[in-house]
Amino acid sequence: MPGIEVNLRIIRDTVARAAERAGRDPAGVLLVAISKGHPAESVRSAYELGLRVFGENRAGEGIGKRDAVRDLAGITWHMVGHIQSRKAGQVASNFDLVHSVDREKIARRLNQTREPGLGKLPVLIECNVSGEESKGGWRLEDERNWPTVVPTFAEITELDNLEVVGLMTMAPMTGDKAIVRATFRRLRDLQGFLKAKVPQSGWNELSMGMTDDYPIAIEEGATMIRLGRAVFGPRRM
Repeated sequence: MPGIEVNLRIIRDTVARAAERAGRDPAGVLLVAISKGHPAESVRSAYELGLRVFGENRAGEGIGKRDAVRDLAGITWHMVGHIQSRKAGQVASNFDLVHSVDREKIARRLNQTREPGLGKLPVLIECNVSGEESKGGWRLEDERNWPTVVPTFAEITELDNLEVVGLMTMAPMTGDKAIVRATFRRLRDLQGFLKAKVPQSGWNELSMGMTDDYPIAIEEGATMIRLGRAVFGPRRM
């Protein structure tokens, strides 16, 4: 716990300073603690230090940890990783928010498999705005292509069991801060475009920023940051 406590103190200070530089309220930035590769005991330790939102890359690992800490009140679980079609039902029934809707097929599978009584599943549409081949999501690094996705995104917003709440992206792994900043700024610009073109969704959330680049993401408008190593240290599993 001492390691996590120190890490959280650093993160909260960094978030506050980045928000101040952008003229934002740091309370508008949600920390999603990515517990991939860390045991349920680490989740308990982070919970005791005030964290309530945890994210996982794999459905099975996330469900196992969720069950192991079911006694802790107020925890929410986010799915942040790539979703296989055959795992969509597990994700739809066991997670509170999905960051990684990266194709129409997955949106429809989540919609079909969301269990009755759970309410609409909040989702983020994953967009590749850097142009990297290794990144998932809709390829939208070229603004000239943005109008082509409007019909598809509009259809997703109309699915009965999903609630589209915003966008997600990942920046390139590079030390060039200008490239990272341009990536995050492009997602924010895409958000503005979609607010105008697909107004049936608010598009209010921007999930962007990880351990190595989250201050820049906050400066560019992130409302959710996904931090694993910064919170828990190197993976233990």
